[in-house]
Amino acid sequence: MEERVLPQIEEKFQSILIFGPPGAGKGTMGKFLSSAGNHFHLSSGDVFRGLSPESPAGKLYHSFAGKGRLLPDEATIEIWHHYVMGLIATNRYFPKDQLLLLDGIPRTVKQAKILERYVEVKKIILLEAAHPETLIQRIQRRALIEKRLDDRDAEVLKKRMDIYEQETFPVLKQYDANLIARFNAEQRPLEVLRDILVSLCDVLS
Repeated sequence: MEERVLPQIEEKFQSILIFGPPGAGKGTMGKFLSSAGNHFHLSSGDVFRGLSPESPAGKLYHSFAGKGRLLPDEATIEIWHHYVMGLIATNRYFPKDQLLLLDGIPRTVKQAKILERYVEVKKIILLEAAHPETLIQRIQRRALIEKRLDDRDAEVLKKRMDIYEQETFPVLKQYDANLIARFNAEQRPLEVLRDILVSLCDVLS
């Protein structure tokens, strides 16, 4: 039998999940940690923004996004897994050597259950804020700098916070409480990074 050109991946991806409300700094921490520890940071936004509009997955995604609807959970994880396999095939992510830092997925309890087929969660970084208005102000400042017009409306941002509390935060109940490490997201980014590195040095090194 001929040897496979691309390796068959049998093991689950060793992963750290990054949770937190909008503006908590999930993407910032993911980028810091991937640079500092040579791990691979993957946000759900990267996955779906990277889809070609002409591909089957891209057409499906845009048919839902264009109506302001979320993709079904099964399709979300299927597209995510296909994207990760593409990263492996193109030598951008090495599952045997790198942790996969996941930001923005899973977003629902059902997604978390489906994701268990592919991922072993080593730790969960939970970025918390006692004062959501602090995060809203942070997002609005970022919107001015990066010209993100959709991030300037306080009512829209509050709705996104509510969706996180109602739909995404309950996902944490799917995991062992001992996996969850909590950090104060209202600090400066470097202070949050410091706390994460001190707390999770054994997992990240």
